[in-house]
Amino acid sequence: MRIVGPNCLGVMNPNTGLNATFAGGIARPGSVGFLSQSGALLTAILDQSFRENVGFSSFVSVGSMMDVGWGDLISYLGDDPKTKSIVLYMESIGDARSFLSAAREVALTKPIIAIKAGRTEAAGKAAASHTGSLTGSDEVLDAALRRSGVLRVDEISELFDMAEVLGKQPRPKGPRLTVITNAGGPAVLATDALIGNGGELAEVSDETMEKLDGFLPGPWSHGNPVDVLGDAGPERYAKTLETAADDPESDGLLVILTPQDMTDPTATAEALAPYARSTGKPVLASWMGGPEISAGESILNNAGIPTFDYPDAAARAFADMWRYTYNLRSIYETPRLATQNGAVDRDRAGELIENVRHAGRAILTEYESKELLAAYGIPTVETRLARAAEEAVEIAEDIGYPVVLKLDSETITHKTDVGGVRLNLGDAGDVTRAYEEMERRIGEEYSPEDFAGVTVQPMVSLDGYELILGSSPDPQFGPVLLFGSGGQLVEVYRDRALALPPLTTTLARRAMERTRISEALDGVRGRAPVDREALEKLLVRFSQLVVEQPRIKEMDINPLLASPERLLALDARVVLHEPEVADEGLPHSAIRPYPTQYIFEEELKDGEPVVVRPIRPEDEPLMVKFHGSLSEQSVYMRYFHMMNLDQRTAHDRLTRICFIDYDREMALVAERENPVSGGKEILGVSRLSRHGSAREEAEFSVLVSDAYQRRGVGTLLLEKLLEVGRAEGLRRITADILFDNYPMQRISRGLGFELRRDTQDMVMKAELDLYSPA
Repeated sequence: MRIVGPNCLGVMNPNTGLNATFAGGIARPGSVGFLSQSGALLTAILDQSFRENVGFSSFVSVGSMMDVGWGDLISYLGDDPKTKSIVLYMESIGDARSFLSAAREVALTKPIIAIKAGRTEAAGKAAASHTGSLTGSDEVLDAALRRSGVLRVDEISELFDMAEVLGKQPRPKGPRLTVITNAGGPAVLATDALIGNGGELAEVSDETMEKLDGFLPGPWSHGNPVDVLGDAGPERYAKTLETAADDPESDGLLVILTPQDMTDPTATAEALAPYARSTGKPVLASWMGGPEISAGESILNNAGIPTFDYPDAAARAFADMWRYTYNLRSIYETPRLATQNGAVDRDRAGELIENVRHAGRAILTEYESKELLAAYGIPTVETRLARAAEEAVEIAEDIGYPVVLKLDSETITHKTDVGGVRLNLGDAGDVTRAYEEMERRIGEEYSPEDFAGVTVQPMVSLDGYELILGSSPDPQFGPVLLFGSGGQLVEVYRDRALALPPLTTTLARRAMERTRISEALDGVRGRAPVDREALEKLLVRFSQLVVEQPRIKEMDINPLLASPERLLALDARVVLHEPEVADEGLPHSAIRPYPTQYIFEEELKDGEPVVVRPIRPEDEPLMVKFHGSLSEQSVYMRYFHMMNLDQRTAHDRLTRICFIDYDREMALVAERENPVSGGKEILGVSRLSRHGSAREEAEFSVLVSDAYQRRGVGTLLLEKLLEVGRAEGLRRITADILFDNYPMQRISRGLGFELRRDTQDMVMKAELDLYSPA
């Protein structure tokens, strides 16, 4: 039995009449699922919903979430056909991985809008006291919600405004809004709100300008906002909306009406109602006034055009719609592959970390830190160790002057603070003096044991941008990445963006775009741009290092020198979790990383080498080619119905196939090197999908390219899938197989599945118990 609460109001399902709460009445039926951590807020909104005729599909007070948490409820509402959008009032996260996993899965099809209490330190303490849970960093929460596709708002009124807007109107494809108005002042307010919240005013194209000039009075504004003047009637409003909606430079429309002597709010609303869904772009309205405009408001709302009392609120809503679209696009945009096979030496990195741990240390020296980075393909400045002044001179002369000497210490990490960095040393005398002075100072201020020698490095020209790339743990979300402006004044400028690992190249690019330094990286004042693609891939490899080596507690590269010619880690600092902390006690990332442990190098029956590995987002182009290799029969045997190639390779569909949550499902691809093209080729795909909340049971599917059928690919994929299922703790695996799919039936029987004929569903039911009860 699952438990909601304790310390909660209870649950309601208005569509079935269930009221398991101690609230005074039951909510009206509707399409919004409302989940709240505050019971009192729930009752207040319930009372207000009666007055405003708002309905709900579910009304849940989650309380302290001892058992059922956000992830469970979001998954439930995601599967509920009565629920079209989900709104959350949150005070704490609880199980972060479960929440993010469910939110990412559901947000693609149903908007999730959240308000999280505790932005300020005082409010955070109050929220923690109320829920008895950690509230975590608000900046990190922003990053987490952005990564999961959840739209965060700041006011309770925005929760339901956005649920309505996203439920009624299509999402904008960009940030550009066209404002149509019969008064200048309200349009100016809307413009300020739009720009201030990340939107843009659409440029009116020459073609649209010519069309508008053809029917609008001469004194119209001749720009955006489009002022149709105070005497505008229904026909002028409608024709302007239709013309502006056809402009490819516009992503959405806001229509503002103020009641004037020659204005007919009701007739204008009737004229605009047909455009609620016909434009393919979001249409919002602000009918300003009192009783005189109420009938028009009702007409627009009933037609599906959301209305707002004030135009600035409408403009904010459009900006929020774009932010929601942008976040989803960031998650599901096909990224580039950042790491080729063999480019990362995970074993070397793990060995280096274990050596430090076995030595009883938690801090890596700078030399060890750079070795760790190099194992993940992150370029570092040449760094050599010297244990004596004479050795330092010898290395310096081999490298070539000028050089840099840095303190090598197993206990001191911030070298600059103790005089442990000496720059631009031009000859042997400079090197000797710097070594001896550093050794003397450390011995006096600390102890001789804290001085282990120095590292000698070439003096690198800082003709570029100093960046910082770091990672530190959050109590709720585990490792959190930081990117921004680096150097000695990093704490002063505070130009940074946070993100949750692991990253893709798309997510890395979005993190970079949220910083002020990003614009400079594109080249300013005659400077050539930095290779942003290479920088994105470096961020991805850094994020892989963070999630694949969980003993790392804190890590930063500062500065990371970025110039048009190169990317170079000039300094690095790595702190591990204490040696005595067991592996099971280490914090893990809130988003499960790519499961490298399920990469298998195998051979087919004829000896051809293949790699079986988990699918990844970067595989979308390969999956398009794979689907082009399938016959109609193969497609029918797998999906039980026909789909043409365009349907199978649509981005929205492949998003679901390639961008998977490895906690919810596992897909393996069999891949080979194509000797003709020299590139990779996918031969087959297998998948394990868990059954809803039944975490120990999953259904399998297998699909093999026609050219590689009857060569052992299907058997190999299912064998490895069963191996993965056992490792993931599954107890039972099932499948539905068509009666005439004899090859799949034969493979299943050969691997131990029991098959039975189901004449009701007209399939063979395949079942395998991985573990027999003790």
